[in-house]
Amino acid sequence: MLQISDQIYLPEEEIEFSAIRAQGAGGQNVNKVSSAIHLRFDIPASSLPAPLKERLLATRDRRISSDGVLVIKAQRHRSQEKNRADALARLAELLEAASRVRKPRRATRPSRAARRRRMDDKTRRGTTKAMRRKPEH
Repeated sequence: MLQISDQIYLPEEEIEFSAIRAQGAGGQNVNKVSSAIHLRFDIPASSLPAPLKERLLATRDRRISSDGVLVIKAQRHRSQEKNRADALARLAELLEAASRVRKPRRATRPSRAARRRRMDDKTRRGTTKAMRRKPEH
């Protein structure tokens, strides 16, 4: 069980892991040991609440495929266990961020006094710059 928040839990059976060879430098070890982890999580087929699924699928994350499968590749560490824990932590972080509901923005307008102050500042700045110019004959 992966705990996302107080109310949201994710069963381990819904997460698919596969070990792959890591990319990058590392000498012969990188060629012979499959230490990187691919985490695959099918969002539409998961047991997550429907609003959370919708928010997750609505995010413009390149790790989410068009059919709603989230793929996280973890290869920061040399051991498979640490990469697996890293992938789970990144999944939990993504789900926790999607579980927070942002309050809708209310459109506001600047007050009349604020608009007047802005125009006065612009006039003052323009006057200062005009004083720097060479005088006209």
